[in-house]
Amino acid sequence: MISREHFAGWHRNRFVWVTVILLVVSAAAVVLLNRADPEAEAADLQGQIMARMRTTLEQADPGQHNHAGHTAQQVTTEKPAVICGVRVYGYEPAEVTALADVRTVYGFHLCGVAEQRRPWDVAVKLAGPVIMDMSTSPPGIQVVEATADVMFTDRLREMFPEKYAELALKEALTASEMADQRRRYDAAAGL
Repeated sequence: MISREHFAGWHRNRFVWVTVILLVVSAAAVVLLNRADPEAEAADLQGQIMARMRTTLEQADPGQHNHAGHTAQQVTTEKPAVICGVRVYGYEPAEVTALADVRTVYGFHLCGVAEQRRPWDVAVKLAGPVIMDMSTSPPGIQVVEATADVMFTDRLREMFPEKYAELALKEALTASEMADQRRRYDAAAGL
C-alpha cells in the first residue's frame, strides 16, 4: 500500500523528472519536425531540380544538347561519359513545392565529354542556357542558339521569361558547382 507521505514526495524522485524531461523533448521534436519550413523546402526542391537536370543531361546523347555542331571525337567504341554542371535560374509553375509538379526549368549547363586521358582544357564542351520540359519522360532539352537570322541575345529573350533571361545573360555556374564538375570530369577521364 502506498502511504500518503510516499505519494506526496513523488516530485522529489529523479526518475519522474527524467521521464518528464524526455516527454517534453520528444513532444518538441515532433512539433519541430512536423512544422514545414518553406525555405528548407525551396532549397530541397532546388537541389532536386539540379540533380534531375544534371542526370538528364549526362544520360542524354550529346547531340540532344549539342551546340554549333560540336561532337565528341570517338577513338574507341566505348561511349565517353558526359559530365555536366548545372545552374537553375527558375522553374514554372514557380509556386510548386514538389519536383513532380515542376513543368519547365530554365537554367544553364556546362558539359564536358570525358574522353579517356583528355584534360578538361581540350575536352569537347557543350554549354549555354537550357530549357528542360519536365512534363515528358525523359525530360525534353532545348538549348538557346543563335541562327543566321536571330542573334543569341534575341533568341534567349524569345525563349526565356524576362526575369530568367536577365540571369542567363549575366550568370553561369557557381564556383562550387564548377569545382564539383571538374572533379567528376577528371575522375571520368581517368586523370
